[in-house]
Amino acid sequence: MTDTIKVLFRLFILIFYMRISTSLDSLAVNQSIRDGQTLVSANGTFEIGFFSPGNSKGRYLGMWYKNLTPLTAVWVANRETPVHNNSGVLKLNENGVLVILSGANSTVWSSKISETVFVNNSINAQLLDTGNLVLKNGKDYILWQSFDYPCDTLLPGMKLGWNLVTGLNKIQSSWKSTDDPAKGEYSSGVDLRGYPQVVIMKGSAIKLRVGSWNGRSFTGYPTQPLKKKQIFEFVITDKEVYHRYEVVDRSMICVYRLSLTGNLQALCWTSHSSSRIVIYTVAEDSCDNYAMCGANSICNMDGNVPKCECLKSYVPKFPEQWNISYWSGGCVPKIELVCGNNNTSVFLRYIEMKLPDTSSSLYNKTMNLVECQKVCMKNCSCTSYANMDIRKGGSGCLLWFGDLVDMRVISQWGQDLYIKVPSSELDYFSVEVPGSTKKRLMRITVGLITIGFFTLAPRLYRRAPFQKRQVYSRLIKEDMDLPIFAFSILVKATNNFSSTSKLGEGGFGPVYKGRLVDGKEVAIKRHSKVSDQGLEEFKNEVVLIAKLQHRNLVKLLGCCIHKEEMLLIYEYMPNKSLDYFIFDETRSKLLGWTHRSHIIAGIARGLLYLHQDSRLRIIHRDLKTSNILLDAHMIPKISDFGLGSNIWGRSS
Repeated sequence: MTDTIKVLFRLFILIFYMRISTSLDSLAVNQSIRDGQTLVSANGTFEIGFFSPGNSKGRYLGMWYKNLTPLTAVWVANRETPVHNNSGVLKLNENGVLVILSGANSTVWSSKISETVFVNNSINAQLLDTGNLVLKNGKDYILWQSFDYPCDTLLPGMKLGWNLVTGLNKIQSSWKSTDDPAKGEYSSGVDLRGYPQVVIMKGSAIKLRVGSWNGRSFTGYPTQPLKKKQIFEFVITDKEVYHRYEVVDRSMICVYRLSLTGNLQALCWTSHSSSRIVIYTVAEDSCDNYAMCGANSICNMDGNVPKCECLKSYVPKFPEQWNISYWSGGCVPKIELVCGNNNTSVFLRYIEMKLPDTSSSLYNKTMNLVECQKVCMKNCSCTSYANMDIRKGGSGCLLWFGDLVDMRVISQWGQDLYIKVPSSELDYFSVEVPGSTKKRLMRITVGLITIGFFTLAPRLYRRAPFQKRQVYSRLIKEDMDLPIFAFSILVKATNNFSSTSKLGEGGFGPVYKGRLVDGKEVAIKRHSKVSDQGLEEFKNEVVLIAKLQHRNLVKLLGCCIHKEEMLLIYEYMPNKSLDYFIFDETRSKLLGWTHRSHIIAGIARGLLYLHQDSRLRIIHRDLKTSNILLDAHMIPKISDFGLGSNIWGRSS
């Protein structure tokens, strides 16, 4: 009897120990869990363990809500490299790295740590109640976290977007199939070009725009059924650009899943049911498809059928195709706008609109709508404007240049969009909003009325004082037809202005080689705080080069003003500058007399254009071999106009 009691007691201890060991929420160094064991967050919400999705025979380390059925993985660690049997082990190894090991003790996955850490007993991996698996050094310092590597599911509190310091882009990506959690062809994330916006991609092409943030919602999908149960935010800072959400109603669980077909769905579970339900899908009709109607056209649903109409004063680019409902060619202006004459252009107000693609837009948070209109009127390339933030009567300025793409009518919830049109093309009384059953009166602001309104505007609006470095507003107000780059794009292009990207340094400051999102190589000149050159030289360079076009002048692609930062973006010259060759004993031998004569002739042509043939007539005042750049074909390009002088019609 005594022996029986001892056996039962030992069995009880063993079962109790196994229960405790498989209910842990964390791992210390050299601790592990095997296939069949799990980690469970402290309050029992989330669980991590090995599973096989669908009909797959592979084993994956996944995370799911513990008490929900069916098992729905919200994160998968080794999504590209399954374990092919039940021998998988999750371990926090002696180096302080989370690893998944197979039966042969080979590593099939590991967490990524961007820094070298001193491994001690304070390092542990913990599954939090938020669904974030974190690797911590000490109590609060996070070395790695699963929230930085989303799969197909966005959880509450998870940030989707860019870390501009590290260059990490956190995106959702669909599964390949129900049996394979590897990355599929669809992804969702933040597009940093222009004013940041959320997009869904199919490969490298945009499938759908959720849109930019207007202070209350995303412009492409403002009618969110869960709006009162969730809080959304969109954050743009020097260090990160992201969006996230939190669930306010604690009686329900809601996640956003990117499906196999590229649809972004809100999946919810209520306290009354453990089964999931699809509350809504972001893409609901054909008008949500990106650029459904091509450029300068508005999509609206006529029942279940999409209908496209050109903007007022625009006509179909390909009429025959348009007439058979093939709209991808879009629309073009019936009459081109006359540049420089404010009296020939007016703004037409479209209401209830999904704002156009903002990837080619400019934005200014401090300007009001009146100032925004004035800037657009003065800039020949500006085609439209709107408020950035629609709260409290509206604030901020969004400007579009060139074609307007991916617009649609969103009844009751859309925004106001002001589109520049020739005054001669405007119906005086009213214009029908595409798809509307009623004629809606459009506010039309015309030349002299606009001038009178601008005169009164300072009394009606409190203008925020512009600091000396806020050249951005000055440039766009001075009719500068020049792209203005977001600082975050340049940070990413230069790998955070790393020393390996540095090409050299001049009087203005260091010059870096960068690669833009589209793969284009550029040279980025960054102002140095210790430079003798400053605001006036920067503005001089922008004003002069932007208005000059010649094959022997360096091409200015854009500029950037960001707090105290001033940057100029040029075409990249792979052969550096002339002094790189002629003052080096070895490289100078590469320049034969034929090359030298071509370079001399090119410089002369550039100077002749500056002094005589250009509309501005410029004296460079700082011409030297280091300011003669050479492209891939050794064609010389005159650069560095910071000290240049515009003499207009005066004799030189």
